[in-house]
This record gives sequence, C-alpha cells and structure tokens, in this order.
Amino acid sequence: MSVAIHTLSNGLRIVTEYMPGLESAALGLWVSAGGRHEAPEQNGVAHFLEHMAFKGTARRSALQIAEEIEDVGGYINAYTSREVTAYYARVLRQDVPLALDLIADIVLNPVFDPREIEVERGVILQEIGQAADTPDDIIFDWLQEEAYPGQALGRTILGPAERVRAFDRGDFDRFVAEHYGAGQLILSAAGAVDHDEIVRLAEAAFGHLPRSLPVVPEAAVFAGGERRVVKKLEQAHFTLALEAPGYRSDDIYTAQIYASALGGGMSSRLFQEIREKRGLCYTIYASVGSYDDTGMLTIYAGTSGKELPELVGLTVDELRRSAEDMTEAELARARAQMKAGLLMGLESPSSRAERLARLVAIWNRVPPLEETVERIDAVNLAGLREHAGALVASGQAAMALYGPVGKAPDLGRVRERLAA
Repeated sequence: MSVAIHTLSNGLRIVTEYMPGLESAALGLWVSAGGRHEAPEQNGVAHFLEHMAFKGTARRSALQIAEEIEDVGGYINAYTSREVTAYYARVLRQDVPLALDLIADIVLNPVFDPREIEVERGVILQEIGQAADTPDDIIFDWLQEEAYPGQALGRTILGPAERVRAFDRGDFDRFVAEHYGAGQLILSAAGAVDHDEIVRLAEAAFGHLPRSLPVVPEAAVFAGGERRVVKKLEQAHFTLALEAPGYRSDDIYTAQIYASALGGGMSSRLFQEIREKRGLCYTIYASVGSYDDTGMLTIYAGTSGKELPELVGLTVDELRRSAEDMTEAELARARAQMKAGLLMGLESPSSRAERLARLVAIWNRVPPLEETVERIDAVNLAGLREHAGALVASGQAAMALYGPVGKAPDLGRVRERLAA
C-alpha cells in the first residue's frame, strides 16, 4: 500500500493511498473549520453550513445531488466536529471522478436558497430538541461546557436554538470566506484510487481558489466545573472529565492506553469493579478525546439515583489506585486492543481516508504504520502510572450529572477524594 501527498500551488493538500484488491474508494474534503473556529455569535453556523451543502448548488438541486450518487450505488455524507467539517463519499472505482465533482460542487457552489434555509432550520431545531431529550447525549455537551467554560471549545456544535433561528445567508457566506480557503482544505482518498488522477481532478475543481492560511483558534484552557440537573428519570447519568494531552503531545499514546485499561472494555478496571463485582450499573466506560492543544479523559456511567453516590466514590478510587497498582498485564491488554483497533480500521477505505486527512492536518505527513506501532509499544508501566498520577494530582476535573442525582457528591468532594 502506498501513500502519496501533493500540494497544489494554492496550498490545498491532497493525500491518497492505493489499496490493492479493492473495487471501491472513499474520498472526501476535510475542512479546518469546526465549532471551535466560531465566534460566540456564530455558534452553530459550521454545522448549519454543512447541512446547507446538500440543499442545492448552482448546478444541481438537492434531489439531483442525491440521485447522482445513488444512481451509481454510492453514498455521500458529512459531519461537523469541534475542529473539522468533513464532506465524504464512497463509490466504485469508475465513479471516483463523479464523487469528487459532487463534493467539490456542494462545498464550493452552494446556493443557500432562502426557502431551503428555512426547511433546514426546522430540521436542525428538531435535531437540537432530540439531543436535549436524550440524556446520554446532552450530558456530554454539558460536560464540555464545564471543562472549557466561556470558550469556543466548550460550546455545543449544534449551537443554541436562538442562534439557529437567526442565521441567514450572510452568516454562511462570512464563515465560508473566513474558513474555506485552499489552505484550510485537505482532499483525502483511499482504496481503488489513482493518485495522479486525483491530483488532476483536484486541480480542475479547486485550483482556482486563492491561497489562504489556516485560522488559529483561541488556545483552550481546561478549567473544570459542575453541571447538575435534577430530573425525574429512570437513570442517573454521571460524567467526569480530567484534562488529557492534545493529539500533538508525545503522551497521546500513553493517554489512550490508560483510558482503555481504565474503562475501555469488559476487562477494564471500571467495568470489572463497578459493574461485574458490585452490579452498580449496566453501562460504564472511559475514553479519551484529543484536540490540537488539549484533551479530555471522560468517564460515563448510567445507574440509579440510589447507587450513584457509591458509584462516584468507587470511580474516583479506581482513578487513584491506577496510579499505584496498574499492572503489566493491563498494559499489555490495552496495548493489544489499541493496535488491533488501528489495524482493523485500516481495512476500511473510509476509515483510512479519514486517518490520512487527520494525520496530514496534524503533521503534514503520514507517519508509517511501523512508526505508530513503535510508539504504542514504547509505552511502559512506569509511564502509565506516572500519567495516572498526574491526572489525579492536577486537581482539575469537570463533572456533569442528569436525572435523580441529588444525592451524588459535589465536585468539591470528588476533588478532595482524588487528592486523598
């Protein structure tokens, strides 16, 4: 398998990887424009803009966009995160030119028809309402807000309903002008693709764009805080966050392996101690999410209001204990899980195309797989325990609770127990 990278004269980067034996390809455009690139008055516009890309262009109606990709058995979609907006497609080998043309068209030529804006406004307001009615969705937005209060990184991706109700074409045009320049775009493709063909097609589709430099968002500061919403629900939803390294940090692999050992599977500490041994919950897990300059170790559990105080205490105890008695067996198991997940993901052209774009965005190169595996293997037990100890010693934490949570300890008591 071969990775090739090319940069157009205007700064747009192209990365491809040919995967022999495949008859399909995944390709997409990754834009360095997500929720944390929005000004306060723009909160939600990146996501709204992503929706509007599919509502018609100067060349195609919304129906024609859907029909053209589905006429060849492919699919096209998009998503918005806090740092990226991605537009991507999956097609057969012979339909790669069509897919690239469609992606270029919806990104570069949306018409922002006022009638379609109103239709999609209603859709997004329904999406906001659905998230608000889903406790194990909304609680993570609250946790993010408490971890990064008053910052773009802490604001919801969907935006508040009052903002969404007010956006108009001018808001979209301004955001595109600020964040959709050539230097903020990465075209990534994997599978049955020919690098030279992708470069030729990209030059025709994007070569006219002027040069631009990425917009550097405000630096993130993990502050920590508590959001507690008491409501009559069947389950009490509990989340706890500690600051973790950003994805540029040398410690990122240590953080990911630690999260796996702590709560990444059925054999993890939290699952075994809190669910299997004590039966205090059905769902509990830990994960780490990373950004350019910061990250979060997040723990989630759903339990009853009666069991919540004990569950919170045991969770904190496991965090403290892991700094002292994490074992070589736990390290080896988490390391194996991480490598297996990486390698299994590489069997999918869609996952591979996304990984290529992410690595080019971070490093402006695609490190060889062997280099990544070496860095995973380099994580040792002393480093893992040191990482766990630093998390606990920092005293920084954020917490969000929802449901019958009145008896749960407050964040102050959680911090005291962490420091005990």
